[in-house]
Amino acid sequence: MALLPVPEALSRILNAVAPLSTEEISIHDALGRVLAEDAKATLTQPPFDASAMDGYAVRFEDIADPLTVVGESQAGCSYDGVVGPGETVRIFTGAPMAKGADTVIIQENVTRDGDQVIVNEAKNKGANIRAAGGDFKYDEVLVEASTKLNSKHIALLAAGNVAALTVYKQPRVAVLSTGDELKDVGSEIGPDQIVNSNVPMFMALVKEHGGIPTNIGTARDTEEDVRAKIREVKDFDIFVSIGGVSVGDYDIIQDVLREEGLEVDFWKVAMQPGKPIVFGDFNGIHYFGMPGNPSSAYVCFANFMLPAMNKMQGMGEAGFPLSHARLEHSLKPGGTRVNYLRAFVSENGLGEQTVSAKLTQSSANLSPLAKSNCLLIREIDAPAAEAGDLVKIVLIDR
Repeated sequence: MALLPVPEALSRILNAVAPLSTEEISIHDALGRVLAEDAKATLTQPPFDASAMDGYAVRFEDIADPLTVVGESQAGCSYDGVVGPGETVRIFTGAPMAKGADTVIIQENVTRDGDQVIVNEAKNKGANIRAAGGDFKYDEVLVEASTKLNSKHIALLAAGNVAALTVYKQPRVAVLSTGDELKDVGSEIGPDQIVNSNVPMFMALVKEHGGIPTNIGTARDTEEDVRAKIREVKDFDIFVSIGGVSVGDYDIIQDVLREEGLEVDFWKVAMQPGKPIVFGDFNGIHYFGMPGNPSSAYVCFANFMLPAMNKMQGMGEAGFPLSHARLEHSLKPGGTRVNYLRAFVSENGLGEQTVSAKLTQSSANLSPLAKSNCLLIREIDAPAAEAGDLVKIVLIDR
C-alpha cells in the first residue's frame, strides 16, 4: 500500500470537518473561546470629551491672564456650569470636560493661590482632552469573528458594555488508549508495565487548544474490552484512540472499530514519526487513530488533529504556525517520508532565528519532546543541509 502524502491526508481531514454550531456565553466565561460573529460596541467610548490629566479646564484664549476657579469636575460628577471669560474649572483625569472650556492645563504647569490660577506653560489649544468616541463609537466592531479571545479582547469588549458573546462550541473529544502494558499515572508499576503518558498528554492538548476532553479509559488488548470501551463513545465531535493502529498481533482496535461502524478514510501517511495514523468516521464522529509512541502521537496531533479542531472552532484551517530558521549544524539527506525532527529554535538580539535538532529523535522518548519548542521539517528526498542553511520549522511553543 502506497503511503498517503501529508498534504493529501490533511486535505481529506479538513474536507471532512466543518465549524461547529454556536452558543451564547457571558463575557466572564469567554477567555479562550472563538467568536462566531463580530462583537460590536453598545456605547461610545469615551461617551463625552474627557480630561486626560489632572489639571484645569480653560478657554485657551484666556491663559495669558490670571483665571478664577469657579468649580470642579470629577469622574462621575461633572461641572454643570459654563466656563466664561477669565474662568477655569479644576478637573481630574477621566472627568467630563467643562462646557465652554477647550483645553486642559496640567496641574504642574500652573500656580494657584486660593481661587486664582496663573498658567505658567501651555502646549496648544485642545491639549490633554480625550475626544468623545476617541477609543471607539457605538456599533463599531471591536473584535472580529473567528478571533480567539484573550484578556485584552475581553477588556475591550467589557469597555464596550458587551455582556454576552456568540461563540463556536468547543469540540468534545473522547480519548481512549489501548495496551495491556499501560498503567495509570500514580499506579504501582510492575516489571512488564509502563506509565500511560499518552492520555494525560492528549487530555492536556485538547484542553490547551479549546476542546473538552473526556478520558474513556484504557482498553486491554482483547476484542471484548476494546468493544466495551468504544461503545461508550457517543455524543462526541472527535474520537481519538492511541495505540493499536500498527500491524502487530495485538493491534486489534481498527478491526473492532470497523465492526462497530468505523469507515476508514485513510491509514498510513508518508511521515516520520507518525506513519500508522488512521482517519475516518465512527458513526458520525471524526476518528483519529494515533500511534502509541508519544512523540509520534504528538506529531500527528500537530499536523492533523489541531488544524481540524481549529476549523471546528471557526479559526480557519491552520495548525501551529510555520516559520524558518538557520541551521546550527549539518543534516543528512531526507528519506522516503517527511521527517519531523524535535528541535529547539532560539533568537538573537537582531531577531534572527537559529535551530538545533541534536536531540534524540526516538519517537518513544518524551524528554526530547519536552525540551523542544519546534519541529524541524525535512521533506522527502531533501538534499543534505549545512550549518547556516535556511530550514522550515513548526512553532509548537510560541
